[in-house]
Amino acid sequence: MGSDARAETMPAALGAGSTAQGAAAGSPEVVREAVAACQRGDREAFDQLVVLYQREIYRLCYRYVNNHEDANDLTQEAFLRAWRGIGRFRGRSAFSTWLYRIAVNACLNFRASKKPPAQELPETLADPGMGAAQRVERSDQARRVRQAVSRLPEKQRATLILKIYHELTHQEVARVLGSTVGTVKANLFHALGNLRKLVAEGSER
Repeated sequence: MGSDARAETMPAALGAGSTAQGAAAGSPEVVREAVAACQRGDREAFDQLVVLYQREIYRLCYRYVNNHEDANDLTQEAFLRAWRGIGRFRGRSAFSTWLYRIAVNACLNFRASKKPPAQELPETLADPGMGAAQRVERSDQARRVRQAVSRLPEKQRATLILKIYHELTHQEVARVLGSTVGTVKANLFHALGNLRKLVAEGSER
């Protein structure tokens, strides 16, 4: 989708680059009311949902693609898909679960079609009290972990990101990925084992 076409259909808060504070700022009642208003065609209500969830969806997308520009594009794509499909949301799961599922699918489609090389995340919050050697060591360890996560099989990667980084429960991860709790636990177990091996391999190079 071209940028002009996206701008025509993108809700205002996302198109303007809102300063989201995270989904925790919205109570379940506020979210339910906003969703109901969206289903009546209220774009301002959807802007409210964007403000609540944009930061978490961006973080999810970034951990998949490890690139700021691609993560921004995927965040916009996820919210655009959500806006177009919100009339089909029936509330059988939490709105956040539904939104995570949309974002995960967007990321999976992106990686399957483009498979971009991973880009390192700059360490912008280095501790000024740390010595140069410590900062290099911490930065190198973070880089190895990011590279290792990017090499995990897709289902393991999705499970790890949602469970560890976004702190979803096993049940929530299962609903996002359309699987069972048992499958989530198995994928997480294998993901953590593979991650340890990949990080160890990276440290030996």
